[in-house]
Amino acid sequence: MKKLARTSMTYMIAGLASGVFSREMNRFNDFQGRSQLNTLHTHILILGMFFFLIVLLLENSFKLSEHKNYKKFYGIYNSGLGITLLLMLIHGTMTVLGKADSAMISGMAGIGHILMTVGLGFFFNVLLGQVAKKEANK
Repeated sequence: MKKLARTSMTYMIAGLASGVFSREMNRFNDFQGRSQLNTLHTHILILGMFFFLIVLLLENSFKLSEHKNYKKFYGIYNSGLGITLLLMLIHGTMTVLGKADSAMISGMAGIGHILMTVGLGFFFNVLLGQVAKKEANK
């Protein structure tokens, strides 16, 4: 459970730092438009910090980490989220700097989204398995 709490805290720090980065990057470059930097902050906080706080609560109730696919969920989801967030940072920074984006950025972000989806599939496999296990033990 400590690992989940630390994961959540790490995403909280990254989310707050990305908000500061976005604000300062826009101010320094006198950028008034919209970029992916504007939404990076909330993506990190919701998909990272809040998601893992919820997983922490579910771990306390259902012992998710005892399931055989728990490590797959944790690794794949975090990898996908990391790739997605990194590409949001790169794309948003390029937009603020007035640089043209490329299809490669969209493609790599798509890979991040696919990994997150696979990770969420493993998450629900773990959750449903542990809920069924707990119900069977009643």
